[in-house]
Amino acid sequence: MDTAKVEAIHVAKGRRLPMQSKTSVEVETGKGIVGDRYHGTKHRHVTVQSREALDLAAEVYGDAVPSHLTRRNITVSHGAVPRDPGTRIRIGDVLLEAVRVAAPCKLLDDTIGRGAQDALRRRAGTVFRVLEGGSISLGDPMTLEETLL
Repeated sequence: MDTAKVEAIHVAKGRRLPMQSKTSVEVETGKGIVGDRYHGTKHRHVTVQSREALDLAAEVYGDAVPSHLTRRNITVSHGAVPRDPGTRIRIGDVLLEAVRVAAPCKLLDDTIGRGAQDALRRRAGTVFRVLEGGSISLGDPMTLEETLL
């Protein structure tokens, strides 16, 4: 199977503010995406989801699930986004470490429609912390990093 690639990048400057589409973002080590509402928080630096998982959620929901309305930062084209804490991926120059599953919030029923939160359960992506900063751009590959024990 071919490598998953970044197909959408979104940030929001504050809570409940609309997500803005970007072609690239700068990501700081230990802080997250510059200009995003979670920049500088302790662990929630970047959220990543898969378009394939959103398409499955759309089947359950009965309508399209637009990536920008899920409130996640990075949408990759396909495949599973690692969920196990400690798993590392690289997107562009950026090395990310999984913290936890990104649980869908009730706000999704307001932004997408009633039932969206339920349809996205277990399909809403993963929260990562930034171990190495850099840039992420549309088309960048997502690769799983080997971890040394």
